[in-house]
Amino acid sequence: MEHLGFPNESAEYRAARNALLEAEMALRRQTEEVAALRRALPPGGLLKEDYLFRRVGAYQREEEVRLSELFEGKPSLILYSYMFGPERDEPCVGCTHLLDGLDVAARHVSQVVPFYVVARSPLSRLVGWARERRWPHLRFLSAEGNTYTSDYFGNTAGVTTAMREERGYEPGKDWDEPMINVFRRDGDGVRHFWGGELVYAPEEPGEHHRALDVLDPVWGMLDLLPEGRGEFFPKLSYR
Repeated sequence: MEHLGFPNESAEYRAARNALLEAEMALRRQTEEVAALRRALPPGGLLKEDYLFRRVGAYQREEEVRLSELFEGKPSLILYSYMFGPERDEPCVGCTHLLDGLDVAARHVSQVVPFYVVARSPLSRLVGWARERRWPHLRFLSAEGNTYTSDYFGNTAGVTTAMREERGYEPGKDWDEPMINVFRRDGDGVRHFWGGELVYAPEEPGEHHRALDVLDPVWGMLDLLPEGRGEFFPKLSYR
């Protein structure tokens, strides 16, 4: 395979870069293989219950809506669990920087699949924060009063006793997690298709916050740098 050559690069650089390109091509192939494995999953479990959420509906009025009513005629649905429960003074910084990027993506994604951000806070709080953050394309659901978040692992309350012991979770202490779930219509019912279980998978040594990297442009760009991610972590404001 013929390779590129940038001005004034050394033979040592080109040899190392060619080896890296082979690894990048292998990663690209593996990414496609993983996506194919995901698409080939057998049917997941039927929806535990048809959860009742609150959202902003027509004419900017608050309304109740069932999960089964969120599909908008499409076959699939994506729900992202935002770490912004009522006990938090501020939302999770990591979630927020991710949603900064997904707000623009949502404009395009919504042409194919409905995408909602779910949190346990009251809807008025979520909508107010979205307005302050200037997110015109993200749509929010309040899970206040239902068990969606714990049932589908947007909160550690749903984790088994064995996993709690294995991960060292303190008894009686729970917190939100940035879980993303995909649901699929199946006849007259709804099935769970896929969940971002890497959020709960053990991390490799020296790694942190890798579970949703496939969706995160910030970490993707910083990984291109010679210094890598370094000690940087996003903030709610840089003023």
